[in-house]
Amino acid sequence: MTAKAKQVKLSDQVRQAIKDCGETQSAICDATELDNATLSRFMSGERGLSTPALDAIAEHLELSVVSGHKPVQRK
Repeated sequence: MTAKAKQVKLSDQVRQAIKDCGETQSAICDATELDNATLSRFMSGERGLSTPALDAIAEHLELSVVSGHKPVQRK
């Protein structure tokens, strides 16, 4: 039996990308027009982000989502 690797949540991956990008949270907020409190709550894990907010951050940081799963075959 093989052990299934634990997947890292997308939100945790975005948080790590923000930490690793070298920009301050304030600079990211300015570039993406997000509220500082919103990003701060997301970074602390207190709240999630809306899809438009995630899209803005992903575009700014040049992130993309890659699935590690094969598409489901429909019959």
